[in-house]
Amino acid sequence: MFVTPAYAQDASAAAGGMAAFGQFVPLILIFVIMYFLLIRPQQKKAKEHKSMVDALRRGDMVLTQAGIIGKIVHLREDGEVEVEIAKDIKVRMIRSAVVQVLSKTEPAANN
Repeated sequence: MFVTPAYAQDASAAAGGMAAFGQFVPLILIFVIMYFLLIRPQQKKAKEHKSMVDALRRGDMVLTQAGIIGKIVHLREDGEVEVEIAKDIKVRMIRSAVVQVLSKTEPAANN
């Protein structure tokens, strides 16, 4: 029956806190949607590309970012590969420039 002004003020502050949280819910939902639609697939694709680049071997036919198709003739320790694009024409490039492996060679048999 008798409501003191201090109690009434405290109740409205609690309701205001819930309203402030309610304003952030759409922002949080947008971030979650962006994570699952953009960030996560891109991280997955980068991880797959890194594993593909790490698995390169001599003799693999590869496609580069420039659209050049060639055969790997030498893998260097400094992150480079030598790709033969025609007979006796070799190009040095960075491993990460390889976009796709067109055909893999079988590993040499250990006899």
